[in-house]
Amino acid sequence: MSEYLHSEQRGAVRVLTIDRPDSKNALHGPLRIALCEAIADADRDDAVRAVVLTAVDPVFSAGVDYKQLDAAAGSPEINPAAAARAARKPVICAVNGACVSGALEIALSCSFIIASTRARFADTHALLGVVPAWGLTALLPRAIGVRAARQLSITGAFVDADTALRLGLVNHVVPHTDLLPFTLDLAQRIPATAAVGELLELYARGAELSPSGALAAEAAHSRGRTYDLEAFTAAGSATAARQRGRA
Repeated sequence: MSEYLHSEQRGAVRVLTIDRPDSKNALHGPLRIALCEAIADADRDDAVRAVVLTAVDPVFSAGVDYKQLDAAAGSPEINPAAAARAARKPVICAVNGACVSGALEIALSCSFIIASTRARFADTHALLGVVPAWGLTALLPRAIGVRAARQLSITGAFVDADTALRLGLVNHVVPHTDLLPFTLDLAQRIPATAAVGELLELYARGAELSPSGALAAEAAHSRGRTYDLEAFTAAGSATAARQRGRA
C-alpha cells in the first residue's frame, strides 16, 4: 500500500493503519493520497464489509503536515475526510492517541469513532492562524452542539476521551489495549446487506435537510420497494440467533 499507510484484511474488515510516527503521523501529501486511494479501494472491494482506520502509537495524527504543503502532492485539496464521507461502506475510526485538526475532520467524517483511554481531541486551526477546509465547521457542531464546537475551535483546547464521550464526539471509550479488538468486533457485526449503504446515504442526506425534509427523503427512498419474504425471514432468524449467542 504505502510506507506510511498499511493495509490488512481481517475477515470482511479492511484495517488501514497510519504509520508515520517520527512526524506524529502528520498527514503529508503522500499519506493523504494513500488514504484517499485506500478508502476508495476498500469501498469498491466486494470482500470488504467495513473499514477500520487507526494509527501506530503514540498518537493518531497531529493533522495536516503544513511543512510539506509546497509539494504538489501536498495540496490540501487531497482530502481523506471527503473520501471517508463518500464511502458507501462504514468507515470506523479507532483513535489511539491525540487526534488534531485535519485528523479530527477525518474522524468526524467516519461512520463511528471509537476512542482509546489515551485519545485526546483538539481543533488547533485558530492557534495556527488557518481555517478548516475539510468540513470541521459543518461536522463538529452536529456532533457536539454549536456552543461546545465554537469553544473548542476558538480556544484550541484538548478534550480527553471521557469528555469526548460525554460531549457525543465518540461512540465508545475502551482501554487502550482493547481498542483494535473492540473495533474489529464492532465492524464484524455489520451485516453484508445493501441496506447498510442505503442507511448511510440516508443519514448523510438527512444531515443536510430539515427534519421534515429528512422524513420525506426516507419515505421517497422506501416507496414502492418490495422484499423477498423468504430472505427477510431467514435474516431475522440469523439475527435472533446472533443475539442469543451474545446474551
